[in-house]
Amino acid sequence: MSEVVEQSAEPGTERGGPPDAFDVFSRNCPSRATLEHVTGRWGILTLTALAHDTLRFNALRRRVDGVSEKMLSQTLQALERDGLVIRDAQPVNPPHVEYRLSPLGRETTDRLLALITLVEDRMPDVLAARGRYDEARGTG
Repeated sequence: MSEVVEQSAEPGTERGGPPDAFDVFSRNCPSRATLEHVTGRWGILTLTALAHDTLRFNALRRRVDGVSEKMLSQTLQALERDGLVIRDAQPVNPPHVEYRLSPLGRETTDRLLALITLVEDRMPDVLAARGRYDEARGTG
């Protein structure tokens, strides 16, 4: 006999999972903040810059062209807090701090790299679509 599972309307249970399941579509779900940290402009670039190397702050800043010192610092703090980046401060003078991906950061970055590859590979299609859109609207 099949059992009918009733879905709750409570936040976090829209998908019929356990009451403590996370649901990014729910306003108060903490996964929203992490998704924003990962997929925001500086988050995705910072994570993928760390994909192949452990980097010091200034090397990372040079790699992520256009990010300010303040934004990179805030981004790294958020990613570290979420457990995606590991900050290794060595007790030397002058201070030597390196950043690398955690195992969770590595798994997340592998998926981001696949998305970046898709976007880069399909840019001719995107640019053609933009051209058609702009032409149809008399802009651009």
